[in-house]
Amino acid sequence: MHERADQAAQPRTVGELGEDAALARILPRLRPADAALLGPGDDAAVVAAADGRFVVTTDLMVHGPDFRLAWSTPFELGWKAAATNLTDVAAMGARPTALVVAIAAPSSLDASVLEGIADGLRECLAALAPGAGVVGGDLTASSVLTIAVTAFGDLEGRPPVTRSGARPGDVVAHAGARGDAARGLALLFDEATDASGEPDSAAVDVLRDRHPDLIVAQLAPSPPVGAGVAAAAGGATSMLDVSDGLARDARRVAQASGVGIDFSAAALGPDVRLALAGGEDHGLLATFPPGTALPEPFEPIGLVTDAPGRLFVDGVAIDSAGWDPYSGWDGRAG
Repeated sequence: MHERADQAAQPRTVGELGEDAALARILPRLRPADAALLGPGDDAAVVAAADGRFVVTTDLMVHGPDFRLAWSTPFELGWKAAATNLTDVAAMGARPTALVVAIAAPSSLDASVLEGIADGLRECLAALAPGAGVVGGDLTASSVLTIAVTAFGDLEGRPPVTRSGARPGDVVAHAGARGDAARGLALLFDEATDASGEPDSAAVDVLRDRHPDLIVAQLAPSPPVGAGVAAAAGGATSMLDVSDGLARDARRVAQASGVGIDFSAAALGPDVRLALAGGEDHGLLATFPPGTALPEPFEPIGLVTDAPGRLFVDGVAIDSAGWDPYSGWDGRAG
């Protein structure tokens, strides 16, 4: 009886715990970063930048537009928050070294959600960016659960790979999944949303059994983070993370470089529309000089042309369909 009463008295929510106690639950679940000279515990961390430079990027995940707690586990939220930032670092040709994570959460949120997020962050870093770690962050109260991640990377003496270096004649190559996350999201909206538009957690469990790969591709993607360094070392002339759809992101390269991109329909696979318009796979799109041996897992999917800012499939002009955070997803590509 006394043990059961003690368990009931344990604080469960973030509000009951308070910031310091919540952090005391989170920090032991994380691994240190190899590049951290001073980790969590002070007002700021100190992270080594071996060649005097570092790349930095940031991303927000907000409950509602970016994720649903009824669909995602806390572990998946942490994993995805890390993965989506790691690929931005990788797209510059850098090796991820450290993350800073800020979480705004309702005081009524169960503390186990924060612990799950921390576990997901740790395991994603271990799997996709060994040696990288969380070096600090912040907790605050909010009516909407929000996860903000800032990621750092080391160029290791290499020049950054930008969007503006593609040249006519270059090979367009891609590493990672194409369209799987969009397929998973379509399943969640079609089969795990009730008549009122609210997410249905029970239906998600059914989908996980029926389409495990597609649901995981959306909720906890595993992009080829290591391929970014391989592409830089292999002579990539431009590169970016494909988060908003292959066509929309390819147009960003085309506009920045003053070139056109002509995709091969055969290389894109049986569903060309979804391969071009589906977002959130977080693969890497890169261009390489002709004759270059493509590093794994890149595969050729087209050529760079001299038609500035324009996209084609087998010579036929297409639109840059994809995801926009303000207007949503436009699945048209053609």
